[in-house]
Amino acid sequence: MILNNVCIADSDKKVNIRISRGKIAQISDAPLTDENCPQLMFINAIIFPGLINSHDHLDFNLFPKLGNKTYPSYTEWGKHIHKTYADEIAAILKIPKELRERWGMYKNLLCGVTTVVNHGERSGMRNALINIFEKPQSIHSIQFEKEWKKKLNNPLQINKPAVIHIGEGTNAAARNEVNKLLKWNLLNRKLIGIHGVALTPTQAKSFKAIVWCPQSNYFLLDATAKANHLKKFTQILFGTDSTLTGSWDIWDHIRMARKTQMLTDEELYQSLTTKAAVVWQLNTGNIQEGFDADLIIARAKTSTPGLTSFYDTRPDDILLVMHRGNIRLFDESIYHQLDGNNLYNFNKIHIGNSIKYVQGDITGLIAQIKQYKPDADIPVYISSEPAA
Repeated sequence: MILNNVCIADSDKKVNIRISRGKIAQISDAPLTDENCPQLMFINAIIFPGLINSHDHLDFNLFPKLGNKTYPSYTEWGKHIHKTYADEIAAILKIPKELRERWGMYKNLLCGVTTVVNHGERSGMRNALINIFEKPQSIHSIQFEKEWKKKLNNPLQINKPAVIHIGEGTNAAARNEVNKLLKWNLLNRKLIGIHGVALTPTQAKSFKAIVWCPQSNYFLLDATAKANHLKKFTQILFGTDSTLTGSWDIWDHIRMARKTQMLTDEELYQSLTTKAAVVWQLNTGNIQEGFDADLIIARAKTSTPGLTSFYDTRPDDILLVMHRGNIRLFDESIYHQLDGNNLYNFNKIHIGNSIKYVQGDITGLIAQIKQYKPDADIPVYISSEPAA
């Protein structure tokens, strides 16, 4: 497939891209022609690597936000919601985990995420439409993970990074647990910390990376990690966490992060693309020949596209989601360019004021979820018309 006339988001360079065997095969300033290759032509569109969401819990994305005050740490929040919202929690947990996880995948896909790092038990999802990344050792936290010391110091896991919620709070306990983790890292494992609100720059040196989740942090704690200081000592990646503590839409999270000005526009962009790919050792995150064709094309909203247009993006604006060279989602505006190209397995849905075609049976999934919870808050609605 050839993608014509797209502007690379972080360079303002207009290019044409050839995709072959799931990879970016050629990037050219000049038009690319091939009678045997399907082509898509875009007008006033930006292209960027598929976003990498470095922290989510796929099975927790049907929950509403739970919490009604500022908490000193995640432990107090956890105790409070289980006591205050027991019925709401039970209602969501009645939905089979497999269905909740699959919606978590679609939540990310609809926003242009092509890799999501799932924290917790392995999903075991088959035929996922994006990369569900679960290779590292997942340890929930010091407070909520039984035998965390034993798991951290398991010699069979030594070659994997240990990913753990750490320093998620503003009180002394949150600060102290960071030192406790570092003290008990007897095998000198590579650590990737999630949240890190209580982290100091000195402590940050002991982490390979910190996953920054500002919207989740502000909702729980009215504070977030000092990414502007920590970035000098470790890599900063970006995550959303689940809908228990934030919006389903990663772009809301990104814009909140941008408003803090703790990272430059380029640093924030890289935390979602290049840097995340390096930390997780992925062959994506860049628009370069030889990289996986994980690509997003979106409407440009300004006369000078670039990163300004990138940060203005919403799910409505996404024209194409490509994962490893496969189209997973496309906007109705390019339907006529694709009609007849194996669209039988795409469902037609509405997001905001736009119509998208999404691979897989998302309509059947939503119907199954609503059998268990008719009022489940799902931010798309289903068209009664057939997809093709």
